[in-house]
Amino acid sequence: MALTPGTGARPAEPSLLADKELREQVLARPLPRHVAIIMDGNGRWATRRGLPRVAGHRQGVKVVREVVRAAGEIGIQFLTLYAFSSENWNRPVAEVSTLMSILERNIGRELPELMARNVRFRVIGRPNGVPPAVRRPIDRLVQATAANTGLTLLMALNYGGRDELVDAARRLAEDVRSGALRPEEIDEARLSRALYTDGVPDPDLLIRTSGEMRVSNFLLWQIAYTELWVTPTLWPDFGPRDLYLAVAEFQRRHRRFGRV
Repeated sequence: MALTPGTGARPAEPSLLADKELREQVLARPLPRHVAIIMDGNGRWATRRGLPRVAGHRQGVKVVREVVRAAGEIGIQFLTLYAFSSENWNRPVAEVSTLMSILERNIGRELPELMARNVRFRVIGRPNGVPPAVRRPIDRLVQATAANTGLTLLMALNYGGRDELVDAARRLAEDVRSGALRPEEIDEARLSRALYTDGVPDPDLLIRTSGEMRVSNFLLWQIAYTELWVTPTLWPDFGPRDLYLAVAEFQRRHRRFGRV
Protein backbone atom coordinates (compact mmCIF):
# COMPACT_ATOMS: atom_id res chain seq x y z
CA MET A 1 0.00 0.00 0.00
CA ALA A 2 1.39 3.39 -0.95
CA LEU A 3 1.48 5.71 1.99
CA THR A 4 1.68 9.26 0.70
CA PRO A 5 0.56 12.52 2.22
CA GLY A 6 -2.94 13.47 1.17
CA THR A 7 -3.90 16.66 -0.60
CA GLY A 8 -3.77 19.88 1.33
CA ALA A 9 -1.24 20.99 3.90
CA ARG A 10 1.67 18.70 4.57
CA PRO A 11 1.63 17.38 8.16
CA ALA A 12 3.96 19.15 10.55
CA GLU A 13 7.50 17.84 10.89
CA PRO A 14 7.11 14.96 13.40
CA SER A 15 10.25 15.79 15.37
CA LEU A 16 8.85 19.26 16.16
CA LEU A 17 5.61 17.96 17.66
CA ALA A 18 4.89 17.37 21.32
CA ASP A 19 4.41 13.72 22.28
CA LYS A 20 0.61 13.89 22.34
CA GLU A 21 0.43 15.69 18.98
CA LEU A 22 2.89 13.23 17.45
CA ARG A 23 0.84 10.28 18.64
CA GLU A 24 -2.36 11.83 17.27
CA GLN A 25 -0.71 12.44 13.90
CA VAL A 26 0.46 8.82 13.76
CA LEU A 27 -3.00 7.52 14.63
CA ALA A 28 -4.61 9.66 11.91
CA ARG A 29 -2.76 7.85 9.08
CA PRO A 30 -2.35 4.20 7.98
CA LEU A 31 -0.08 2.30 10.32
CA PRO A 32 2.55 -0.30 9.45
CA ARG A 33 1.08 -3.71 10.10
CA HIS A 34 4.38 -5.26 11.21
CA VAL A 35 7.30 -3.45 12.84
CA ALA A 36 10.63 -5.19 13.48
CA ILE A 37 13.35 -3.75 15.72
CA ILE A 38 17.08 -4.45 16.01
CA MET A 39 17.62 -3.45 19.64
CA ASP A 40 21.25 -2.32 19.66
CA GLY A 41 23.41 -0.30 22.02
CA ASN A 42 22.88 -1.74 25.51
CA GLY A 43 26.59 -2.23 26.13
CA ARG A 44 27.58 1.20 24.84
CA TRP A 45 24.87 2.83 26.94
CA ALA A 46 26.32 1.27 30.07
CA THR A 47 29.96 1.93 29.15
CA ARG A 48 29.29 5.63 28.57
CA ARG A 49 27.92 5.83 32.11
CA GLY A 50 30.77 3.92 33.68
CA LEU A 51 28.48 0.98 34.42
CA PRO A 52 28.93 -2.75 33.74
CA ARG A 53 27.41 -3.91 30.46
CA VAL A 54 24.76 -5.86 32.33
CA ALA A 55 23.25 -2.54 33.48
CA GLY A 56 22.53 -1.72 29.86
CA HIS A 57 20.81 -5.06 29.32
CA ARG A 58 18.65 -4.56 32.40
CA GLN A 59 17.60 -1.11 31.23
CA GLY A 60 16.93 -2.57 27.80
CA VAL A 61 14.38 -4.96 29.30
CA LYS A 62 12.47 -2.01 30.78
CA VAL A 63 12.41 -0.34 27.37
CA VAL A 64 11.01 -3.49 25.79
CA ARG A 65 8.00 -3.27 28.10
CA GLU A 66 7.40 0.38 27.23
CA VAL A 67 7.69 -0.19 23.48
CA VAL A 68 5.42 -3.26 23.52
CA ARG A 69 2.79 -1.23 25.35
CA ALA A 70 3.08 1.69 22.94
CA ALA A 71 2.93 -0.55 19.87
CA GLY A 72 -0.20 -2.30 21.09
CA GLU A 73 -1.90 0.93 22.10
CA ILE A 74 -1.56 2.53 18.65
CA GLY A 75 -2.73 -0.62 16.87
CA ILE A 76 0.38 -2.25 15.41
CA GLN A 77 -0.49 -5.89 14.80
CA PHE A 78 2.95 -7.53 14.80
CA LEU A 79 6.14 -6.52 16.60
CA THR A 80 9.36 -8.52 16.20
CA LEU A 81 12.27 -7.84 18.55
CA TYR A 82 15.80 -9.09 17.88
CA ALA A 83 16.68 -10.26 21.39
CA PHE A 84 19.64 -12.62 20.88
CA SER A 85 21.28 -13.63 17.63
CA SER A 86 22.98 -16.92 16.86
CA GLU A 87 26.23 -14.91 16.63
CA ASN A 88 25.77 -13.53 20.15
CA TRP A 89 27.00 -16.84 21.57
CA ASN A 90 30.48 -15.61 20.55
CA ARG A 91 30.37 -12.85 23.17
CA PRO A 92 32.27 -13.31 26.46
CA VAL A 93 30.90 -16.26 28.45
CA ALA A 94 30.11 -14.07 31.45
CA GLU A 95 28.02 -11.68 29.37
CA VAL A 96 26.10 -14.48 27.65
CA SER A 97 25.42 -16.12 31.01
CA THR A 98 24.16 -12.80 32.38
CA LEU A 99 21.87 -12.28 29.39
CA MET A 100 20.38 -15.74 29.82
CA SER A 101 19.87 -15.08 33.54
CA ILE A 102 18.07 -11.82 32.77
CA LEU A 103 15.79 -13.66 30.35
CA GLU A 104 15.14 -16.44 32.85
CA ARG A 105 14.21 -14.00 35.62
CA ASN A 106 12.06 -11.67 33.53
CA ILE A 107 10.18 -13.81 30.98
CA GLY A 108 7.79 -15.38 33.48
CA ARG A 109 7.02 -12.00 35.05
CA GLU A 110 5.60 -10.71 31.78
CA LEU A 111 2.56 -13.00 31.73
CA PRO A 112 0.13 -10.76 33.69
CA GLU A 113 1.04 -7.75 31.53
CA LEU A 114 0.70 -9.67 28.27
CA MET A 115 -2.62 -11.16 29.29
CA ALA A 116 -3.97 -7.80 30.43
CA ARG A 117 -3.04 -6.29 27.07
CA ASN A 118 -4.23 -9.29 25.01
CA VAL A 119 -0.73 -9.84 23.56
CA ARG A 120 0.16 -13.10 21.85
CA PHE A 121 3.79 -14.13 22.38
CA ARG A 122 5.86 -16.15 19.91
CA VAL A 123 9.52 -17.05 19.59
CA ILE A 124 11.50 -17.44 16.37
CA GLY A 125 14.94 -18.99 16.13
CA ARG A 126 16.59 -22.33 16.80
CA PRO A 127 15.49 -23.79 20.16
CA ASN A 128 18.58 -25.96 20.50
CA GLY A 129 21.30 -24.25 22.49
CA VAL A 130 18.95 -22.15 24.62
CA PRO A 131 19.33 -23.27 28.26
CA PRO A 132 16.34 -25.30 29.51
CA ALA A 133 15.92 -22.89 32.44
CA VAL A 134 15.26 -20.15 29.87
CA ARG A 135 13.32 -22.25 27.40
CA ARG A 136 10.77 -23.55 29.92
CA PRO A 137 9.31 -20.17 30.98
CA ILE A 138 9.36 -19.06 27.34
CA ASP A 139 7.35 -22.12 26.29
CA ARG A 140 4.88 -21.50 29.11
CA LEU A 141 4.45 -17.90 27.99
CA VAL A 142 3.85 -18.96 24.39
CA GLN A 143 1.22 -21.49 25.45
CA ALA A 144 -0.52 -19.18 27.92
CA THR A 145 -0.93 -16.36 25.40
CA ALA A 146 -1.72 -18.48 22.33
CA ALA A 147 -5.41 -17.51 22.26
CA ASN A 148 -4.82 -13.77 22.66
CA THR A 149 -5.96 -11.69 19.71
CA GLY A 150 -4.20 -8.33 20.09
CA LEU A 151 -0.62 -7.51 19.23
CA THR A 152 1.52 -10.50 18.26
CA LEU A 153 4.95 -10.09 19.86
CA LEU A 154 7.71 -12.16 18.30
CA MET A 155 11.02 -12.54 20.11
CA ALA A 156 13.95 -13.56 17.91
CA LEU A 157 16.05 -15.72 20.24
CA ASN A 158 19.08 -17.70 19.06
CA TYR A 159 18.04 -16.35 15.67
CA GLY A 160 20.00 -15.94 12.46
CA GLY A 161 18.56 -15.06 9.07
CA ARG A 162 20.88 -17.46 7.27
CA ASP A 163 20.07 -20.22 9.76
CA GLU A 164 16.38 -19.64 9.04
CA LEU A 165 16.91 -20.01 5.30
CA VAL A 166 19.00 -23.16 5.81
CA ASP A 167 16.30 -24.66 8.03
CA ALA A 168 13.61 -23.78 5.47
CA ALA A 169 15.64 -25.41 2.70
CA ARG A 170 16.01 -28.54 4.82
CA ARG A 171 12.26 -28.68 5.46
CA LEU A 172 11.53 -28.40 1.76
CA ALA A 173 14.20 -31.00 0.92
CA GLU A 174 12.59 -33.43 3.39
CA ASP A 175 9.21 -32.87 1.73
CA VAL A 176 10.75 -33.57 -1.67
CA ARG A 177 12.49 -36.71 -0.39
CA SER A 178 9.26 -38.01 1.14
CA GLY A 179 7.36 -37.41 -2.10
CA ALA A 180 5.06 -34.80 -0.57
CA LEU A 181 6.51 -32.05 -2.78
CA ARG A 182 7.96 -31.81 -6.28
CA PRO A 183 10.98 -29.53 -6.83
CA GLU A 184 9.11 -27.52 -9.44
CA GLU A 185 6.40 -26.75 -6.86
CA ILE A 186 8.84 -24.76 -4.74
CA ASP A 187 8.11 -21.05 -5.15
CA GLU A 188 8.27 -17.92 -2.99
CA ALA A 189 5.03 -18.71 -1.20
CA ARG A 190 6.12 -22.26 -0.37
CA LEU A 191 9.49 -21.09 0.92
CA SER A 192 7.84 -18.37 3.02
CA ARG A 193 5.65 -20.98 4.69
CA ALA A 194 8.78 -22.96 5.60
CA LEU A 195 10.29 -20.02 7.50
CA TYR A 196 10.04 -19.46 11.26
CA THR A 197 7.65 -16.58 10.54
CA ASP A 198 5.01 -18.69 8.78
CA GLY A 199 1.67 -16.91 9.11
CA VAL A 200 3.24 -13.53 9.88
CA PRO A 201 3.29 -10.76 7.24
CA ASP A 202 6.66 -9.39 6.19
CA PRO A 203 7.74 -6.32 8.19
CA ASP A 204 6.61 -2.99 6.79
CA LEU A 205 9.14 -1.11 8.92
CA LEU A 206 12.52 -2.13 10.34
CA ILE A 207 13.96 0.07 13.10
CA ARG A 208 17.61 -0.11 14.13
CA THR A 209 18.88 1.70 17.16
CA SER A 210 22.48 2.89 17.88
CA GLY A 211 23.10 4.25 14.38
CA GLU A 212 24.68 1.12 12.88
CA MET A 213 23.93 0.84 9.16
CA ARG A 214 23.47 -2.90 8.73
CA VAL A 215 20.75 -5.51 9.16
CA SER A 216 22.91 -7.98 11.12
CA ASN A 217 21.53 -11.21 9.67
CA PHE A 218 17.97 -10.33 10.70
CA LEU A 219 14.90 -11.45 8.71
CA LEU A 220 16.91 -11.56 5.48
CA TRP A 221 14.10 -13.01 3.37
CA GLN A 222 11.30 -11.03 4.98
CA ILE A 223 12.78 -7.52 4.67
CA ALA A 224 13.14 -7.53 0.86
CA TYR A 225 10.82 -4.50 0.59
CA THR A 226 10.78 -3.31 4.18
CA GLU A 227 11.26 0.39 4.91
CA LEU A 228 14.35 1.01 7.05
CA TRP A 229 14.68 3.63 9.80
CA VAL A 230 17.96 4.01 11.68
CA THR A 231 18.33 6.19 14.77
CA PRO A 232 21.52 7.05 16.70
CA THR A 233 19.55 6.57 19.92
CA LEU A 234 20.84 3.63 21.94
CA TRP A 235 18.22 1.04 22.84
CA PRO A 236 18.10 1.86 26.60
CA ASP A 237 17.23 5.47 25.66
CA PHE A 238 14.59 4.46 23.11
CA GLY A 239 10.96 5.00 24.06
CA PRO A 240 7.42 5.41 22.77
CA ARG A 241 8.24 8.80 21.20
CA ASP A 242 11.01 7.20 19.15
CA LEU A 243 8.60 4.52 17.99
CA TYR A 244 6.09 7.21 16.96
CA LEU A 245 8.83 9.10 15.06
CA ALA A 246 9.76 5.96 13.14
CA VAL A 247 6.13 5.25 12.28
CA ALA A 248 5.56 8.89 11.27
CA GLU A 249 8.54 8.72 8.91
CA PHE A 250 7.19 5.47 7.46
CA GLN A 251 3.84 7.17 6.84
CA ARG A 252 5.57 9.92 4.82
CA ARG A 253 7.24 7.49 2.42
CA HIS A 254 5.92 6.19 -0.89
CA ARG A 255 6.34 2.42 -1.08
CA ARG A 256 6.93 1.38 -4.68
CA PHE A 257 7.72 -2.35 -4.40
CA GLY A 258 9.81 -2.10 -7.57
CA ARG A 259 7.24 -0.02 -9.45
CA VAL A 260 7.73 3.56 -10.65
